This record gives sequence, C-alpha cells and structure tokens, in this order.
Amino acid sequence: MADEVRVTFLGGLGDIGRNCAAIETGDALLLLDCGQMFAGEDRPGVDSVLPDLSYVFERSRKVVGCVATHGHEDHVGALSHLLARVRCDIYGTPFTLGLARRRIAESGYGDRARLIPVADGDTRRIGPFECEFIPVTHSVPGGVITAIGTPQGVLLHSCDFKLDFFPVDGRRTDLARIGAISQDPGVRLLLADSTNAERPGSSRSESDIGPVLAGVFAANAGRRIVAACFASHLHRVQQIVSAAIADGRRVATLGLSMKKNVALGRELGLLAAPDSAFVDIAETAGMAAGELCVVSTGSQAEERSSLATAAAGDGRWIDIGPDDTVVLSSNPIPGNEVRVSRMINDLIGRGARVVHSGEIEIHTSGHGRQDELAALHQAASPEWFVPVHGELRHLRAHAGLARRLGMPPERALVARDGDQLVLADDGLRVEPAVCAGDHVLVHGPFTGPDRGVLDERLTLAQQGIVVATLAVDLEAGAIVGEPQVTSRGWLDEADADGLEVEIEKELAGAVAEFLSAEPQATATDVRRVVRRTTGALVANRSQRRPTILPVVVPA
Repeated sequence: MADEVRVTFLGGLGDIGRNCAAIETGDALLLLDCGQMFAGEDRPGVDSVLPDLSYVFERSRKVVGCVATHGHEDHVGALSHLLARVRCDIYGTPFTLGLARRRIAESGYGDRARLIPVADGDTRRIGPFECEFIPVTHSVPGGVITAIGTPQGVLLHSCDFKLDFFPVDGRRTDLARIGAISQDPGVRLLLADSTNAERPGSSRSESDIGPVLAGVFAANAGRRIVAACFASHLHRVQQIVSAAIADGRRVATLGLSMKKNVALGRELGLLAAPDSAFVDIAETAGMAAGELCVVSTGSQAEERSSLATAAAGDGRWIDIGPDDTVVLSSNPIPGNEVRVSRMINDLIGRGARVVHSGEIEIHTSGHGRQDELAALHQAASPEWFVPVHGELRHLRAHAGLARRLGMPPERALVARDGDQLVLADDGLRVEPAVCAGDHVLVHGPFTGPDRGVLDERLTLAQQGIVVATLAVDLEAGAIVGEPQVTSRGWLDEADADGLEVEIEKELAGAVAEFLSAEPQATATDVRRVVRRTTGALVANRSQRRPTILPVVVPA
C-alpha cells in the first residue's frame, strides 16, 4: 500500500483570492501558493484577508517548501505572513520570485526564505514530491502548471490559466506536455482554475488588445493618455508602451509598483522598449499633452492608488483635466464595481475622457472559459477532479462541466475552504472542515479572525453611535448629577438634540427606580439598564439601531 496524500484547502475555494493549499504525505508538507485577498467595502478598515495558516503553523516542522505558481497577490501576497512563523524555501519562475521578493523584503523576513528559481520544463525534488514546472499563459508572465509526483500518483495543478494561441510573449500553455503526462504516468488528481467556468466559449487573445489600444491612441491625438492596468500585467503594459511609441509618445510610469514592475520586466527581458522611450514622471510637467502616455496603477480604484488619488484631486504627480484621456484597461474585480464607477465619475467630473471595458473591448481575461477548461480536461484525462480558485458557483459549474465531458459524477468533487482531500489506494474522499478555513483579517499591525469587530464597524458606519454617560453612588443607591447623552452619525444635530434630552430624562427616572429596588446593584447591572433604556427609546423614536455605548462612572 502506498502512503496516503492529503490536500488541505486553506483558502481560495469559495471566494476569489487568498489561494493556498497544503499537500502532505508522510512527514512532509508542501504549500501550493500563499496568497491574500483585498478587502471589499463590506470590510471597512481591513487592509487584506489571509488564508487560515494556523494549520501550517501547527505543522511547521513538516514544511518542505512552497510552490508559487505565479506572481499575483492572491497567490503570493501572504508569503510574508507565512515566513513570520515558518522558514520556507519558495520555488517559482524569476518574475514570480521578483514580485515576491519585494514584499518579503519589505516585511523584514528576507532571511527566512530561500527563493529558488525554476525554468519551464524544470523538475525539482521538494522533500518527497517530484515537481515539474510546465509553462502556462495567464495575465502575468511566468506562470506554471505544476505536476506534483506523490506516492498516490501525479497531482496536476493548473495555475490560473487560459489557452492563448497568440500570447504577447509567445509563451503558450503546454498542453502537449500535459497530454504526455496523462499517458505516462497518468494524472491521478486534477485541481483546476474555475474563475470563468460559467462562461461559454473561449477568452480573447491578449494580442487582440493591441490594435484596440492603437485605435484609442489614434483617436486621442493631442491629448495626454493615462492608461491604467494591473502593475503585474506586463503583457498589457507592453502593448500600451508599444502603442505609445508608435504614436510618437514617451512613457512615464505612475505608482511605485508600476515603476518597480516595469524595471523588473525590462531587467528580465520581459518588456521590450528602448531606454529613450521612458521619462521620469517628475520630469513631465513641461511636456505637451500629445507627447506623453502615463502608465498607471489604480485601475481598481484602490484606496491611495495613484489614479484614485488623482481622480479625487489629490494626485502628487498629475492633475487630471480636460486634456486627459484615461484608459482603464481592466475589468472591475467582483466587489469593486461601485468603487471603480465612483472613480470614473470623479475623472469625468474633472473634464477627462474615460475609456473603459464597458464601452469597448479593451480588456481580456487571464482565465480560460468553458472551451479552454474542456481542452485542459481532455489533455489531462484525470482519474479524479476537484475545481479550485473560485466562488462556490464557479466551483459547481466547473464540476458540472467535467461531468458533461464524461467524468463519472462521483469523481468530480466540490470542496470548500477548510476541507481536506484524502487520496488513497482505494480512491479520493473529502473530509469536511478539517480546519476552520477562516478569513484572517489584517488591520495594520494586527492579524486575526473577525471576532465581531466588523459588525460593529458596519453598524457605526450605517447607523452611528449613541453614548449615554452617568455617575452613580452605588453605596447610596443614587445618581450623581444628570445623565449626559451624546451621539455621532445617528441623526442630524437639529434632530438629535431634542431626542438626546428626552433620553436623559428617561434614563434619570429608570436608573433611579432601579437603584431603589436593587440596593446591591453593581456598575454592570446599571450599565444593562442604561443600555436597555437608551436602546428602546432610540429605536422607538428614530426607527434606527445605532450602537449604544453605556458609560457608568462609580462616584
């Protein structure tokens, strides 16, 4: 009998982001990605959301390495949090490691990791796992499909992928190699990207975006063009830069991550453009609008991003105005739609023209649609399949696609964060909720699960707060002075003033009555009365439920 192999999903199954899985056999644990998820507006005050790494921390002595499949933040953004507790070798292509290295260095944990570069077709033994790295096309250079040899056969992880027959860099997804592995030794388990599993057909080639961009440049002669895309999407940056050069413009980068990624891409030979094409953003003030293209971060209207601050009129390097055309060469990430729409309105309000994917096809996804997923399944011909990377709707759609392609229904299984796959001689089973699979929140220097603070923040944001303060002499059983009620974010001052006075009178009577009836009352008992009395009156008078904060001061 061969040793069992266990795959525990720590993030990425049920939402888009924080992708991370632990693959174990014997006394070894290999991590597959370690990413974060950006917090939406439903998580105010949260910087990012991490996978539940407690499972790994409890098994830190078993960790033999981490495979970083590509450089997107939802796959490598949590590495510094891992390294805070676990020393770990990280394997990836040079561009992936270049992106990861910067984050790790910023966190101060650079001495806790060896970054080990791999090339297309390389095979590395990581502990007991024989890992082959297969090139894959995605919206960032250097992604790899990973074929992981285990005691239970080959586990094939697709990475985020698409089938682009005309990629900008000529690097295609190697289906032929996957087909060869399916023949010998065979694919025991396939884990595959599900982001676009609901969408029929195939995604457009990245190369199709170049002519669209060229058309935008031609239609905006004499105007400054500010083109925003993901800083890691060097294929898109390459096409923007090429269109700008062809239009007789020079290029400036805006945003620290864009500046660093462009420099890294040029250093690695992934971004082709002469030095003369670039100008520092600090030296563009005197340039004619039609001579300049600014390649910027902030296509998702991220708080404090360069484009978002410029749209709000607070940009350090550029002032948006009537001579500008802003090109958003991306689609809003699910959850960002409102924020992106607000930024577009701000840009238009400053007189700019805005070109976005809602108007013309100026973006294409890096995730394959149903026909591309089907091609991967047919090439891999796996014995078992579990969809990954997506919301529950995407996972179920992908499992349904596999079954329509002929996979027996019982062999296409859907798992969620915290579940564990057990691959054994007799097949595959899902053990649910082996670990919590919690969303771990990062608030500045604090990291941990939500213990109710988000509900409090949302209530404060939506309903406001009412603070009721009074001093009591518990020994005498009497109120000292008069209750004081103040509020913020509850009602307009003119409406609140009268109600606050009414609450103060009600509190004085209710607490006095309680103290006379309960001579042994404690401050905690009084707080309950204050909270209940204030809350009932607030809800009755305003039909709202702000946070009630009772403050009882023993006199």
